Amino acid sequence: MNGKWEGATKIDHARRIFASTISELEGVPNLEVALRVYGHQSPITPTFQDCNDTKLEVPFGPDNFAAVKGFINTVECKGTTPIARSLEAAADDFPDAKSRNILILITDGLEACDEFPCESARKLKAKGINVTPFVVGLGIDLEYLKNFDCIGRVYEASNLQSFEKVMKSVVTDALLATSVQINLNDIYGKPTETNVTVFLYEAGTKNLKHTFMHTLNIKGNPDTIVVIDPAMKYDMVVNTLPRVEVKGITIYKGMHNTIKADCPQGSLTIRIKGPTKTENVWVRITQNGQTTTLNVQTISDIQNYIVGTYDIEILTLPRIYYDDVKIEQSNFTYIDIPGSGMLKYTTSKAIVGQLFLVKEGSKDEWVCDFDSSKLTEQFFIQPGSYKIVYRLKGAVSTDYTSTKSFIIISGENTLLTL
Repeated sequence: MNGKWEGATKIDHARRIFASTISELEGVPNLEVALRVYGHQSPITPTFQDCNDTKLEVPFGPDNFAAVKGFINTVECKGTTPIARSLEAAADDFPDAKSRNILILITDGLEACDEFPCESARKLKAKGINVTPFVVGLGIDLEYLKNFDCIGRVYEASNLQSFEKVMKSVVTDALLATSVQINLNDIYGKPTETNVTVFLYEAGTKNLKHTFMHTLNIKGNPDTIVVIDPAMKYDMVVNTLPRVEVKGITIYKGMHNTIKADCPQGSLTIRIKGPTKTENVWVRITQNGQTTTLNVQTISDIQNYIVGTYDIEILTLPRIYYDDVKIEQSNFTYIDIPGSGMLKYTTSKAIVGQLFLVKEGSKDEWVCDFDSSKLTEQFFIQPGSYKIVYRLKGAVSTDYTSTKSFIIISGENTLLTL
């Protein structure tokens, strides 16, 4: 930074432009700045360079702009360039990991301490440290500058005019960019729900603008989205079962926006217990008191539903119904049904007939009709007592009506000749 550059030293130009940039930041709401400097405490000698020469000179605070400018105006360039160590140290300078933390690295040289800035950047991400780095290469050859691509967004300042433009561009990109976090809250108001698709429509229309698979980051927090245009309002659809909608969402420009939706979920699984002849059974789910089908799942599927009460129709023969089934936050609700047996009938002549479940103390329940065009059929039936009522298809008198009773046992075959 002590080298000559367009009529003055790089540090002199940096002092002026940096001070101007800091002055423009004063008055920006909810903004704090800090200053870490490296290579300014220990001079380089022919036999020694201090790779630990990095220090937080001005910590974060609500009104420390003057302190930052004051230190820049007096700092001297003495030492080496420990970029990797400074990056790792700077990550710990931020007082709040949940804030939108931005790091602007200004350098006129490459790493000089046999460290790897890319590895430092990878470690920061692996730790879940929420830092957005911007790298300004001051008079660095473009080919060398490519070495910083792994750290963050790179800006080339090849001359004094471009340095001034780059600093303004960095501040605009870093501070005025709009970001969104979508919180899918559980019943406790915590954003723990995820792994569902989210649609953002232009408010009041069917014009789909954005589609996201909701994701939690490495720290378990909703991931930040930075591609949303703040110039319009949005309607959000969260594709849970049932879906959740939030209408008329305003995105504020230049801020980190949080959109909240109450999406508490639990899981439902229907299982067959004991021996069975088939597991190919469909299950129809409706919201309690409603007739519209919400979902159809199969036996053993694990499906999430919004916390609440549901009615369930299991499409066995005969049907099995469960009303007022409760889905609770983060819990599994299990419904166990007995396995089916198999009924197979044969006949030498075409018949018309119906199958009934015999219910003690209640009216017999119709199960299904027989196909009069077939001489044999088979059905998978729930265990219980049954009867078949039938007659020859071509008979012209009710006197030909016959009844046959039998029992179905889970996992066993029942063969009837009519």
